[in-house]
Parts: sequence; structure tokens; C-alpha cells
Amino acid sequence: MAKQLPTLDEIFSPRGVAVVGVSPTGRGFATGILVSLKSAGFPAIYPINPRYTEVFDMPCYPSLQAVPGPVDHVIVSIPAESALSLLDDCAAKGVRSVHFFTAGFSESGLQERVDLERTMLEKARAGGFRIVGPNCIGLFVPKSKLVNTASVPIEPGPIAFISQSGGHAQNLPEYGSPRGLRFSKVVSYGNGLDIDESELLEYFAKDPETEIIAAYIEGVKDGRRFFNALKIAASSKPVIIYKGGTTEAGKRAAHGHTASLTTSVAAFEALCRQMNVIRVDDIDEMVDVLVALRFAQPIPSGTGIVVAGAGGGPSVLASDELEKAGLQMPPLSKATQAELLKFLPLAGAILINPLDASNLATPDAIGATLKVVSRLPDVNILLYHIGFHPISSWGGGRFAQPSFLEPTIEAIHTVKRVSGKPVLLVLRQPININNMKDFLGAQEAFVKAGLPVFYSLHQAGQAISRVINWKKRQNSQ
Repeated sequence: MAKQLPTLDEIFSPRGVAVVGVSPTGRGFATGILVSLKSAGFPAIYPINPRYTEVFDMPCYPSLQAVPGPVDHVIVSIPAESALSLLDDCAAKGVRSVHFFTAGFSESGLQERVDLERTMLEKARAGGFRIVGPNCIGLFVPKSKLVNTASVPIEPGPIAFISQSGGHAQNLPEYGSPRGLRFSKVVSYGNGLDIDESELLEYFAKDPETEIIAAYIEGVKDGRRFFNALKIAASSKPVIIYKGGTTEAGKRAAHGHTASLTTSVAAFEALCRQMNVIRVDDIDEMVDVLVALRFAQPIPSGTGIVVAGAGGGPSVLASDELEKAGLQMPPLSKATQAELLKFLPLAGAILINPLDASNLATPDAIGATLKVVSRLPDVNILLYHIGFHPISSWGGGRFAQPSFLEPTIEAIHTVKRVSGKPVLLVLRQPININNMKDFLGAQEAFVKAGLPVFYSLHQAGQAISRVINWKKRQNSQ
């Protein structure tokens, strides 16, 4: 008779973690995980390798059975051929979950490895534990200090990420970190032998620590269950999906990557429209949409936008990029222009929307301009761009100094509070080291203040447009 299986809540909060396949050389996934767990301060870590008695100043045990304390979660990086005997040890030790970083299973296309996976699942059911993977990087749960990399903050946040890809599961928190994104849980599930995308969607739809669900999916195992899970999740929380394997070459790669049989692109797009899921085309765009959802608050109800910054060429670029994204740039009336001319110079300025003036790289002009245009009824969004023109170029420390950042941030927050409209910041990244230091200092200050930072006008326009359309559909349901 199969034992009762642990809940995902139990799996996400283990008391003790064993890492099987570690070595003192400092190389390999298992050793990297061990070091990351130790760095994060996870309380009970047990290295497993019969060849060593100590690794990284920690006792190393010959087997799971030799571990003195409870082991709830086991991370595995040993050859696939040794999987079944290890699972017997897991059952005997009473573990809750086993994460197989190990690859070489059904994704190999070999029938014997497909059969091996089937036997692994049978052992897990009989032993009363769950399997994460195989062929994945597993779990990142900041609250539990259960980590799989040392390169991202362990401060918890409201975003959950489900990923069939291990690389994307590491990249999204890393790419999103400097822009303020923090995560409740990130699950890389690989081949999805046991825990899969549908079960995870069902869980995160109800998880009180999760407000936004993001997912990278190559294919689904059970179409009907996935349909129902996605319907439940998307009806209660924003869901963003990056679908992998949308071309013939991509489908072949997905099958070789995680043994996924990808669905029809047209069918998947139709499903996302029906469920009001936000579709994105890559991880970078997913970061942009998450930034918009988290920090472009309140989410605007309309598409009217005013753009301000220094430089005529960048202003024309902004007009093209934002209108192509589906946003509207209403021209400013003569009365509004006259009000702006009280503090913006006439010479060399554009005052019709976009707004370009030589002093729009100073806090006083930025604050005054945003205040005036924020009162316009057909304006729903404000955008300020910097770093696109010599007037506002990085370098020399000007735009990374508190004398610029503090009053600018205060002015933006005042405009947001009084108008109830979001302000987007577009900071163009520089291409040399000294200027990059200024850029990173400014980005850190804006992000710490809870403001949405984007790296291009195109990215900002696409992201906020997707979020506005999502909200409109949500309100009409």
C-alpha cells in the first residue's frame, strides 16, 4: 500500500537537506549547491559521499542512513544508473522529497531510461516521498533558505516562478534582482516525472505568499489538468508565460532538453487569450512585465502617456516605440505648453509630447514637468528617460549623486501620490566601465525607492502595454 505523500508546503520547508555527490574540489553542481546552502545559512546540511569524511569544513557522510538528524530533502548529482538504490535509501530514511539534478533519463530518448523513470516513480510512491525533476536545478525557497545558487538575494518576495528549464530558473531571479524583483518560490522541474507544471499552478493559485505567477513551459503532460489549473490560477492572480519550442527547431530542442512534446503554438496562444494569461517571448521580456506589474502602480486604466527627457532624437524614438506598442501620446494644449514654459526653456525644446528640454536633466525641471502633465485627464502614464543623449549621459557622477537622485525620487513619489498615476523610468545602459558605475548607482537608488526601471523605450512600452491589456480583460470578465 502506498504511503501518504507530503504536501508541497512540507517540501518547500525542509528541516534537513542532504546533498549526494559532493566533493572537496569545488567543482560540480552538488558542491555548488552545498556552498550556496551554507552561505545562505541553511541550518542542517549533510554532504553525502563515501569517498570523503569532510568537505568544506563539514562532516561528510557515507550514506543517507549514516546521517544523525532528519533529512527531509535530498539533492542528487550522481549517475542515473545509481538512482534506484539511492531511492531505496531515501525510503528507509523517511525523506519527503528527492531532487535529481542528474540528467540522462527520458530526455535521452532511450526506452530503457524511460522505463527507469517509471520505476523511480513507483519507488517514490511506495516510499512516501516526491521527486523533483529529474534533469533540473530544483528548488529556490528564500523563506526557508533552501537555495540552488549564491548569486541572488534570499529576501522573499511575492513572485513564484515555475520553470521547465534550470537555466531560466536561475536567470530570472538573477536578472530581476537589480530591478527589485523578489520571489516566494522558484521551482525548476525538468522532465516533470512527478511534480509538474499543472500541480505547481494549482499550488501557487492558492499560495498566500504568492501574488504573481510566472512560468517557462515547453510542453505539458496532461492537457485537461493543465487547462483547469491555468484557469484557476489566471482567474485569481496575474500569470505570465514564456512558451518554449514555438518553432520546428525549438520543438526538437525542447524534446531533447526535457522530453517535452510541445503543443500547437496556435492552440497555446488561443488558450492564453481565453484565460487572460500574459504571453512573453523571452526571459528579458518576462522581467520587464514583472517589473511593470510590481512597480508601475496603480496599473493604469488607459493608454495615454506623456514622455519627458533630454534630447530630440530620443524623443522621436520614444514617440515611435511607444505608439508601436499600442500606447497613445496625446498632444499637449497651448495652455499646458504655456504652463511648462514657466520653467522649461523655449530654445531647442519640444513641448508637444514628447517633452524635450535642456534642463530636463535637473530635479527641479523633472518634478515640475511631471506635476503639470500628471493633471491632464487623458494622461494615464508618465515616463521619464535618461542616458539617451549627451545632455543626460552617464559619467562624471552627476546622475549618481544624492543631489540629483534624492530630490528626483521625492518629486516622482509626490506626483504618484497626488495623481494616482504610475511613473516609468527608462535608463539607457552605458557601454563603458566608468559610466556603468554611475548607471548602477542610479538604478539602485530608483529601485530601492520602489520605482519601475526599464532599459529601453521599446521594453517599457511593450511591458506596460501588456499589463494594461491584461487589466482591461480582467475587469471585463
